[in-house]
Order: sequence, then C-alpha cells, then structure tokens
Amino acid sequence: MGSIGPTVDFDAGPGDKVVSPSVLAHVVLRTANFKEMQQFYVTFLGGHVVHGNDFLSFITYDHEHHRIALIGMPDTQPKAPTTAGLHHIAFTFDDLQTLLLAYRQRKAKGILPSWSVNHGPTTSIYYKDPDGNLLETQVDNFDTPDEANVYMSSKEFGQNPIGVDFEPEDLIVRFKNGESDAELKRRPESGPRGVPNLD
Repeated sequence: MGSIGPTVDFDAGPGDKVVSPSVLAHVVLRTANFKEMQQFYVTFLGGHVVHGNDFLSFITYDHEHHRIALIGMPDTQPKAPTTAGLHHIAFTFDDLQTLLLAYRQRKAKGILPSWSVNHGPTTSIYYKDPDGNLLETQVDNFDTPDEANVYMSSKEFGQNPIGVDFEPEDLIVRFKNGESDAELKRRPESGPRGVPNLD
C-alpha cells in the first residue's frame, strides 16, 4: 500500500495554537435580490458564473471554483446597518494602476465608489452591492508584510488607524503626470480621525 500523506499525530495535545488555514476560499451571501446581486458581482469582479440555477449562484474570477456564492431566499430582510455581523469583504489588486483601471471600468458601468481612503497599509476604494454589503478593493502600499507591520506600529498610524480620504480621479491625473507608485501610495498625515459612517 502507498503512503496516504505525512504522518500526523492526531492524539497530540493542541499545542500553542490551532493549525491555520492555507487560504480564505469564498464568501456566501444570502439575498432576496438574487438576479440583481448575481449581475452585480459578475460585473464588479469581471467574473463569471460557474454554476447557477434559480436560487444558487457560484461566481469566480480566478483559479478557485467560486469566490462569491449567492443564495436566493425571498424571505430575506433588508440589511440593518446597526446589527452585528460582517462589515466588508476585501479584494486585493497587484498594483495601483490596476486598482484605478478597475475603478474606471466599474464607473463606466455605473458602479460608483462609496468611499476612497489611503489607510496607510493599503490604498482602498470601497463600494456597496445592491443589498448594501460593503466591498473593499485595495492595493498594498508596502512591498512586504514586515514593512506594513512596522508602519502599523508607528505613532502616525496609532493616531489615525482609519486613513486619509482621496479622490480616485486625482490619483489618475497624478499618475498620468508621471508621479511614482511610491509617491501616490504614500499616505499624507492628517492627525487623529474617528470611524466614518458608511451607512
């Protein structure tokens, strides 16, 4: 008989922590606006439906069989912004130019941002889906996680962990005028700031 994999001691103690997953695979959303939500996510993600019927839709945009799944349930109530639960879903782009290109492409299809902010570790453009769920599109502002961690331990980030708002069109103009990625992604310091109301 062949080996079925590495030997694991399933009876060993739990150790310091639980084994971490290798990747976050997908998010499933319940909706009463099934068709509208399906069209939105296919357009928003530049994706396609891998499998769908009258009440289920599995949508992907990469190698994974689905990244967003929708369950159509007509008795679903509208989202209440004051209840506990998921705040937003984030999608990362490889570079700032691609983030801004996706913004322009969504804008041309009538999908407009609800908030654009340089958090410091990321430059982020937020949107809302038809049910009011918040979606973040972002690019990392540092080349390595270690650099981002150092910044997040800084006095400046401690004073303002939310970030500084920006206009995507302004960044596009600055990019066209030859400013570097590093300059465009550098967060200006603006002092303390509270959590914005995005409802």
